[in-house]
Amino acid sequence: MGFTNPVYGNNFADPQVVAVDNVYYAFATNGALGNIQTLRSTDLVSWAEVGDALPALPGWTSPGRVWAPEVAVHAPDRYVMYYTSRDDASGMQCIGVAVASTPTGPYVDKSPLPLIAQLDEGGSIDASPFLDSSGNRWLYWKNDGNAIGVDTWIYVSALSPDGLTLVGPTHRLIKQTLPWEGNLVEAPYMVERDGKFHLFYSGNAFDQPAYAVGHALCDSPTGPCVKSGDPILTSSTDASGPGHNMVLRANNRDWFVYHAWSPGHPGRSMWLSELTWVDDSPVVQPPLRLNPGQPEPH
Repeated sequence: MGFTNPVYGNNFADPQVVAVDNVYYAFATNGALGNIQTLRSTDLVSWAEVGDALPALPGWTSPGRVWAPEVAVHAPDRYVMYYTSRDDASGMQCIGVAVASTPTGPYVDKSPLPLIAQLDEGGSIDASPFLDSSGNRWLYWKNDGNAIGVDTWIYVSALSPDGLTLVGPTHRLIKQTLPWEGNLVEAPYMVERDGKFHLFYSGNAFDQPAYAVGHALCDSPTGPCVKSGDPILTSSTDASGPGHNMVLRANNRDWFVYHAWSPGHPGRSMWLSELTWVDDSPVVQPPLRLNPGQPEPH
């Protein structure tokens, strides 16, 4: 039995999904549902609209450019969201952090300033939290260098146990070096598997068919990282520009959740492809409108 992509056909860019008590919650860039668009599902395929997880923004930013949210589950009553928004003072994209007691929010950011700014490097976007097998929390992000014509780097820093503060040094992992990446790399997502660390990332321009997902194998959460080379998820006859992925394990199978755009669907909608492994190499189904694999409730 299969399912049909996109699993959510409306505009839902930069999706991330968390599982809480056998329910899946999806978050995405601002759109018709609000600053942080939010959905709910029990099977990853049929999604109900919830609304806006971040209805009130902190004083350093304004509605309209709230992007790429990702949530870390700390406890049944504590959820920490990292998101990108335009800093009104500098005009650049920066990273904020907000906390809620339920998965759907409302998340509240009480900070007077962004968590990460990097104004001399074009700003900061695409924050992604990661909890390693030792219980250490990390935050990955990208400096928005392509906004000012400089290199884009994937950065990482350790997080405080509450997830609200960067602690220790920041580390540069990878930048754009391969032809398919164009002028940028972005949207990092780290996965630990069998003692090794897999960094997924997107490259090229998000609104072009060349946008794709790459992979790098890392020795530790802070690198060093070696890229695999060619992208592992690219445009297909069914959809273009797949990217900004995350990895979700459901019912003992791994799934890529990502956005892509296709005929008849407005903007970047949410797609699902199965991820399998050959030793340390990830293998991802291409964007398929009719997907032969059926994810089941976790």
